[in-house]
Amino acid sequence: MDPNRRRGRSQSPVGSQADQDLAVPDNLDSTMQLLFLACQGDAPGVEALLHGGVDVNSINLDGRTALHVAACEGQREVVSVLLDWQANIDARDRWGSTAVADSKCYGHMDIYDLLKSHGGKAPRNRRTPMMVSNPGEIPEYELNPGELQFRKGDEVLKGTYQVAKWNGTKVSVKIVDRETYSDQEAINSFRHELTVFEKVRHPNVVQFIGAVTQNIPMMIVSEYHANADLGSLIQRKGRLNGHKVLRYALDIARGMTYLHQCKPDPIIHCDLKPKNIFLDNGGLMKVGGFGLMRLSKMAPDKVKLMNHEAIVDTFSYYTAPEMHRNEVFDMSVDAYAFGFILYEMVEGLPNMESTTVIARCEGMRPSLKNKLKGYPSDFKG
Repeated sequence: MDPNRRRGRSQSPVGSQADQDLAVPDNLDSTMQLLFLACQGDAPGVEALLHGGVDVNSINLDGRTALHVAACEGQREVVSVLLDWQANIDARDRWGSTAVADSKCYGHMDIYDLLKSHGGKAPRNRRTPMMVSNPGEIPEYELNPGELQFRKGDEVLKGTYQVAKWNGTKVSVKIVDRETYSDQEAINSFRHELTVFEKVRHPNVVQFIGAVTQNIPMMIVSEYHANADLGSLIQRKGRLNGHKVLRYALDIARGMTYLHQCKPDPIIHCDLKPKNIFLDNGGLMKVGGFGLMRLSKMAPDKVKLMNHEAIVDTFSYYTAPEMHRNEVFDMSVDAYAFGFILYEMVEGLPNMESTTVIARCEGMRPSLKNKLKGYPSDFKG
């Protein structure tokens, strides 16, 4: 369906003086000329372009053909011409819609019947919980799932991150489990994650690319980092040297400072840990995994978890005591987690002295065991 179609627009009859006076702009390429004339209902003009060698199945950036446009605009004569020229009747645009679906959506049942009589098929009703009724409401970040290429033989695992290619670039794709589509809490969390992702742009924050919300399965697409995460790096190499610890710590701090300074409300990560920090090809650390926790605003700078009981099992020893106790909290919970991450980079392994919830809630903090050669003299204090 055409997202640029204006709502409630009155349609002038084909052949009106206004349409006759509207010439094809000179700066349009052949594809756009074809779509323009199809929109205007200029069947002779469309046929002339086709005789001149223009591909009847030419598409614009949204994957829409002249048949999509003519069906959407109710231009039956143009539809007939395009069908005579063997237009692909089942071509799908970036939102997965066909000419048959467009004609039905906009009430052009004569065109709908014509397309059906030529073997046209309407896509199955694969509705998602975020499906919009008006194409103009389709979000800007919406991606065409057909542009995502997963490796052959790879099973698309729901609820996990997988590697795919998008327009030739490797990306990380989170597949939303279809079983959660009827779970309003899960869908609200998904919406929240998208809302957060959409507004962040920073060199030390994982880049959001787009999402699939109008087709099944729903997905979130973000930049891919082949060098894995900080947790895997520490597990593989052990303690890091002072220079790397300082550089990585500054990267993480910059990313978190950006999130905390977002307007109108700060983004509190709530799940900051080495597994959610990624190393890019340039050696830069990037914060990811944020936006997963839904928060209730209790005061200008205080929040509380909305679904504490549902996510308490996902807590780790990076989780601040006040979150464990289901109390109100602020951005300091991320500072708490940052301290444990810093400890882990210095020591080369997680602290095991204070891993229990009781120990953390009682204020136990880890002690540094290794000699801090190369670190500032006051670092240990």
